[in-house]
Amino acid sequence: MTGYFATCARGLEPVLARELAALGADSVEHGRGGVKFRGDSALLYRAGLWLRTAVRVLRPMLEADVFSTDELYDAVRTIDWADFMTPDHTLAVDCNVRDSAITHSQYAARRVKDAICDQFRERVGRRPSVDPDQPMVGFNLHVHKNHAILSLDSSWGSLHKRGYRPVQTIAPLNEALAAGLLMQAGWTPETPLVDPMCGSATFCIEAAWMALNRAPGLTRKWFGFQGWREFDRVLWNAIRDDARDAVKKDLPAPIIGTDVHPGAIDLANQNARNAGVAHLLKLERKDAGQARPPAGVAPGVVICNPPYGERIGEEKEWVPLYTKLGQVMRDHWPGWRLFVFTSNDMLARKVKLPVKQRTPFFNGKIECQLWEYGTEGKK
Repeated sequence: MTGYFATCARGLEPVLARELAALGADSVEHGRGGVKFRGDSALLYRAGLWLRTAVRVLRPMLEADVFSTDELYDAVRTIDWADFMTPDHTLAVDCNVRDSAITHSQYAARRVKDAICDQFRERVGRRPSVDPDQPMVGFNLHVHKNHAILSLDSSWGSLHKRGYRPVQTIAPLNEALAAGLLMQAGWTPETPLVDPMCGSATFCIEAAWMALNRAPGLTRKWFGFQGWREFDRVLWNAIRDDARDAVKKDLPAPIIGTDVHPGAIDLANQNARNAGVAHLLKLERKDAGQARPPAGVAPGVVICNPPYGERIGEEKEWVPLYTKLGQVMRDHWPGWRLFVFTSNDMLARKVKLPVKQRTPFFNGKIECQLWEYGTEGKK
């Protein structure tokens, strides 16, 4: 069993821990910004393929207190890197530093690279080359309060990038966070789902993939572990083939997205086509005030990420939108559960429905909350 650390957006740690436990991971323990776990190679491959809320899956190799880049260099030299790569491998180092004597992340990354390459040059007369885009062995260096953790990056490229959304909208809700919010809401595939402000349809597409049991990494072209010396291609192919065979063809309940902006619906439809679910979703142009429950289905979940105004004074223009959402839900959606993801408490209270729960999350660096409301009246 090998120890790993899966990173995620802050607030998603308990959700990610449940995902890992469901995959069969051992010693699952969530902390700040991620989850520790243990598993074999098969578990690692399944984690990369199936985790919906993770950003990266790291294999920590070295922990050390370092107060200079020279100390960092010396610490990296203590590892026998021939156990993990050869001079024929390419490498790259991704680095972030915070609240430490080491302040320049790029220079710290360079010193890690130098330590590894110098070791090979001294021992065998050759050194690995650098490939910043798709290295055979990618490293992640995290330095916080002078404590360095150097890991092998089994993902190399954020796992939230599913491949269906090439165009980034303004302040997008990323795929991993959208999936995590659906899980936090307790939505299940047998439950109807509606997003009345769907934008690029991230909630709808993530829900469709969950309902179809489609692994989010199924069409990903490269995982970092594929370049490792120990990579078991036969095992990986079998796990990926099993995931392909597990995909369902139909949704058990409707998933609907609407938006008042025609450009948003055009983008939503394009993303849905890229994701292979356009024929299963209902995406249409409609003002949120005109949203009505689909006929002939039991009450389900309404979830949305409305605008909330990032600058001072801007929030006032969105008050009517939040107020209208609450009125429409109260008047036309009895029995449905409403979830609103926003960073603005003042706007969230303008919904004026009973608040059942608030759960904090971060959207990038923005502190947000997922508000759950009942539709039975004002509060």
